[in-house]
Amino acid sequence: MNRFDILHEKLNAKHNELTAIDGEQLLDNQDVLQLLKISSRSLQRYRSMKKLPYYTISGKLYYKLSDVHQLIRDSFNR
Repeated sequence: MNRFDILHEKLNAKHNELTAIDGEQLLDNQDVLQLLKISSRSLQRYRSMKKLPYYTISGKLYYKLSDVHQLIRDSFNR
């Protein structure tokens, strides 16, 4: 059983490593949609209006968690 725990910890560490850049967590489209409770069209609009920076890695879009938090702060300050 101890081996499974070690394997589980290693897999989690690898997953976190793959979903982070410069030590900062990356979110994919689905994560951001659920976090902000918005539609995919709204997310697309934020990208096209340059309100939310994004990164393309292997054809998939990712967002820094800090950029999503900044978008939330900016929307409250209006």
